[in-house]
Amino acid sequence: MAVKHDKVIITAALAGAATMKHQNPNVPYTRDEFVSEAVKCYEAGASIVHIHARDPETGLPTADLDILGAIVEGIRNETPLIINLSTAIGIGATKEQRISVVETFKPEMASLNTNSMNFAVGDWKEHKVLYEIVFENTFEMLVSYANTMRECGTKPELEIYDMGGLYNVLFVRHQGIFEEPLHFQFVWGVLGGMPFSPRNFALFLDTIPEDATWSTCGVGPAQFAGAMYAAPIGGHIRVGLEDNIWVSKGKLAEGSWEQVKKAAEIAKLADREVATPDEAREMLNLKKR
Repeated sequence: MAVKHDKVIITAALAGAATMKHQNPNVPYTRDEFVSEAVKCYEAGASIVHIHARDPETGLPTADLDILGAIVEGIRNETPLIINLSTAIGIGATKEQRISVVETFKPEMASLNTNSMNFAVGDWKEHKVLYEIVFENTFEMLVSYANTMRECGTKPELEIYDMGGLYNVLFVRHQGIFEEPLHFQFVWGVLGGMPFSPRNFALFLDTIPEDATWSTCGVGPAQFAGAMYAAPIGGHIRVGLEDNIWVSKGKLAEGSWEQVKKAAEIAKLADREVATPDEAREMLNLKKR
C-alpha cells in the first residue's frame, strides 16, 4: 500500500485534447478563458491545473508554444497553482513537440504516459467503436522523456491506464531516471484501458512502491466514483472538463471549478482537508516555484 496523506490534493484538468464547447460550452479555448477557469478552480480548492493548450479560433488542441506560454504565464501571474503540462498534447503531435513543453517551460509537473495502447471513443450502448488511434508511448519515449523531466526539475505524473503501463514504470525505474518518490495517476474508463472497479483499484495499489503517492482520474462516471473511493484511503483526486463534462447525472458542469468544489466536498466527507498549492508542493516533493 502506498503512502497516505491527511490532506487531499485536487487537480483540475481544464480542457484536454478532445472535449469541445458543443459538448459543454464551459470548455476553455482562449488564454483568458483558461486563466479565468484556473482562478475559479483555485478558489474552489484545486492545488494543480493540468493544461492542454487549444487553438483559440478552432478549439482544437495545439502544440503552439506561444499559445501555451500565454496560458501558463497568465495562470502563474494570477494564482499560486502548480502547473502540470500535458506531454500528450493531442492527435498528430510529434515526439519532439510533445516533450518541447517541458524543455521550454520547465513546469513543476508534467504528464508522462507509460505505455502504447488502443485509445478509443465508443458507443457504450451499442458497443461500437466510433473513433480510435494507437497512442504511442514506447520504452524509448518513456526513458527519454523521464530524463528530460529530471534535467528540467519537472516531476513526472505517471499516467497509468492499465497494468502494462505500471509494470513498464517499475522496469525502467531502476535506471534512476525518476524523481523519487514516484507519483501515479490512475486513469479509469478510457476505451482501451482499464475500467473503474474496487478490484482494479486494489490491484494498482498493491503493486506500486510503498512510498509512492497517487491520484485517481476517471472518464465520465468514473470521475467521481474514483474520487469517492480514493478519498477515504489516502489518495488524491483529479477532476475537470478534460475527463467529464458533467457534475452530476444529467447536469453539465458550469466549469472544472464546480467539479473541484464537489471533490472538496467528497474530501470533507472523508474527514480530510484540501491541500493548498504550497502544501501539495511539499507532499509531492516538487521544486520551489
